[in-house]
This record gives sequence, C-alpha cells and structure tokens, in this order.
Amino acid sequence: MTLRIQEKSEFRYVDEGTGEVLLLLHGLFGALSNWEDVITEFRTRYRVVIPLLPIYDMPLLKAGVPGLVSFVEEFLAEIGLQEPCTVLGNSLGGHIALVYALQNPTRVARLVLTGSSGLFEDGMGGSFPKRGNYAYVEEKVAYTFYDPTVATRELVDEVFSVTNSNAKCLRIISIARSAQRHNLSKELSRIKAPTLLVWGLNDTITPPVVGHEFHRLLPNSELRFLDHCGHAPMMERPAEFNRLLMGFLQTTGRQAS
Repeated sequence: MTLRIQEKSEFRYVDEGTGEVLLLLHGLFGALSNWEDVITEFRTRYRVVIPLLPIYDMPLLKAGVPGLVSFVEEFLAEIGLQEPCTVLGNSLGGHIALVYALQNPTRVARLVLTGSSGLFEDGMGGSFPKRGNYAYVEEKVAYTFYDPTVATRELVDEVFSVTNSNAKCLRIISIARSAQRHNLSKELSRIKAPTLLVWGLNDTITPPVVGHEFHRLLPNSELRFLDHCGHAPMMERPAEFNRLLMGFLQTTGRQAS
C-alpha cells in the first residue's frame, strides 16, 4: 500500500476516509506505515488521521513527551479537527495519547493503547542503539517482535539510518528519557474515556504485567491479549488487532447511542 502523505504548514500526515475520526500515533522508532493495515481496514467507515511525529528533528529542548503532546495539539488545530475522536497509540504513541487525554478530556471519545509506555518500558532491550553497528540494530529491531521475520530489511535499514545520525540520536535519547521519567500511575484514574488495551503476550518491551497494570489503573478499560505477538500487535497480528478494534468501536458506539 502506498500512503498518500499530505502537507500543511510544517505538518506531514495521512488523512484517509470520512466519518468519525481515528487519530493514530506511532512510537519512538515508528512510522506512518506501522498503521497500514488499520488504514486499509477502517478508511471505508472512519476518517483515519496519522501525523508524522517530529521525533528526529524537533527542537532538542522540546524533545520529550510534553513537546510531542503540544505538537499533536497544534497539528489538530492546524487541520481544524476539534471534535472528540478515538485516539490510538502504540508504544510512545500510547504515552502521548494518555497525556493528551489528561489535558483534553472532552476531545477524546475513546482510547486504544497497545504496548504503551507511561508505566514501564524496557526500550530497545535495556539500551540505546549503538551507532554504526548494523548487526546490533538488526537484533534490537527483531526484539520488538515475537516473529523476528517481521523485522524486514527495509525496517532495519530505516532504524540503522536514524541511529547513524548524532542529531537524531540525541533527540531519541532525550525523548526516551522523558518517557521513562514521566510515570502516569497517579494520574490515570482521571481518564474516564472507554479504553481498549491490546497487548502482545510475548511483548518484552512493555511486558504483559504492564497491560494488567494499565487495566487496573484505568477505570473504564478492557484488556485483550494476543498470543505469539510482541510490542506492535497492529503490525504483527493485524487481522486480530483490527477485529478487536472493530468490536470495541461498535460496542462503545452503541453504548454512547
């Protein structure tokens, strides 16, 4: 699938379909393409919006979770999207979604979190990528998935090119440390929006116990696990992820009606 990327001001994004809005947020080493199967499945019934987060080129002093939440708020204002929407986030994107929901409760109809940071994460297996070491990067990208073949050469090459840039690495480290510092355990009870938690049973970055802890702390949440699945269920088990997402949207839509 070739994504049609739009540009407005400094923002680059995907905006497909019409109807109720699904706002999708990718992770630290993520990209718009991480959500391809969600776009394909849902753009015929929903408006799917995905901003490209400026992880590698945002001002260094703003490179952190608060800066990325501000970016999302500015992006939505720029494209004129102010109505309540369903916010989906993977990994760091889930963390951004949670802080966005805390700061903008009336603009979040539902949350969907998968492998979210915000409570605990073992990023890249406990260490940051080593510059110039392709084999190391290949191993750590594979660590994201239960099935290492999901870590395609194209994906590894993309991460390797990022880790070979000092400027990009500085921003990655700054954002990762911000996420580790920004623990949300004392704030999650304030989020009342219906929340779907989809977790890989084989996630080694945010292990299943993290999903259980989110479920305990989020008062209106449901937790679903996918077996033989790591940190990015929408990529590794797309059919099952989409089935759970569709069921959640339909059930919570009926409840709202």
